[in-house]
Amino acid sequence: MPEIEIGFAKSGRRAYGLDDIAIVPSRRTRDPEDVDISWQIDAYRFDLPLMASAMDGVVSPSTAVKIGQLGGLGVLNLEGLWTRFEDVETVLTEIASLPAETATRRMQELYQEPLRPELVVKRIQEINESGVVSCASLTPQRAETLLPHVLESDLNILVIQGTVVSAEHVSSSVEPLNLKTFIRNLDIPVVVGGCSTYKAALHLMRTGAAGILVGVGPGHACTTRGVLGLGVPQATAIADVRAARMRYLDETGIYCQVIADGGMATGGDISKAIVCGADAVMVGSPLAAAAEAPGGGFHWGMATFHPTLPRGARLETPARGTLREILLGPAHENDGRLNLFGALRTSMATCGYLDIKEFQKAEVMVAPALQTEGKSLQRAQRVGMGH
Repeated sequence: MPEIEIGFAKSGRRAYGLDDIAIVPSRRTRDPEDVDISWQIDAYRFDLPLMASAMDGVVSPSTAVKIGQLGGLGVLNLEGLWTRFEDVETVLTEIASLPAETATRRMQELYQEPLRPELVVKRIQEINESGVVSCASLTPQRAETLLPHVLESDLNILVIQGTVVSAEHVSSSVEPLNLKTFIRNLDIPVVVGGCSTYKAALHLMRTGAAGILVGVGPGHACTTRGVLGLGVPQATAIADVRAARMRYLDETGIYCQVIADGGMATGGDISKAIVCGADAVMVGSPLAAAAEAPGGGFHWGMATFHPTLPRGARLETPARGTLREILLGPAHENDGRLNLFGALRTSMATCGYLDIKEFQKAEVMVAPALQTEGKSLQRAQRVGMGH
């Protein structure tokens, strides 16, 4: 892709977000009932290509179980409130009641409560006892310290997650986590992220990760792009990481799962992420609008509580429906925010594709008018796509 000159001494590629592209219908259509949207990572198969974000306002042990029962995979934040407080409900109620002007400061204080290793074990076991696949998230900084407790609890899938995770972290003060050694010494599959470029993804894949999270800053509650100026629009990021997956597959014969993380609010967004090359999606904000979500009408990103440089916001998220309605329908609104995976199934069927890997072959166009063409009345009346 040719670069655009920004100035005499700096040029850059043009990048695209999911709103900038459209999926092009093909010559064939299918019945939605014939479409397979299942997803497999390592030995674990899921009816839905879904990971629920490790956000305290979205995934609790009980919602992780519910999401698992509906066919997805809930990711519990092992450095969040669930492993700092025995009585989390009281803390969540307080966060939901905080005025906007003091919310971040008070949340910074709450997240300074020490992590309790016994709660790490307890929370994972709560998920395991239900019979669904357990998955939990750690940052690279705490992965080695908490690993013995994670292994004691018989966790099924581990996520190593940060705003940006690299395979080559350089530090003059501490011994950084050697991701390659760490992952290859584990008997459980590891998902690593986030990243947003071909080179970074390829290096992460070479650590032996089973999956890569793609997305730096696109989340609805994330302010990294404003605070740090970092990020790559999601359509371009996913497509670049898809290319890295092809290179890694050629090198090793191993297929690494690509998981689009953040920036998706509707079934159409999820469909476009998969066409760009994702095998599955990680979503948070849409699930925060579930009646069962622990955030009590609010959600916030994992970096919101950083003690010196918070990079997120506590967002109000009124309930839109149950977890089942958000994921599988039925939808009672026409804005694409309910029945997310019914929409994916219908999008695939409308384009004539049988499964996720086939759907990745669909044609896309750069289409800046996609969201606005012919929608002036919807915008004027704030219905449908005009919200």
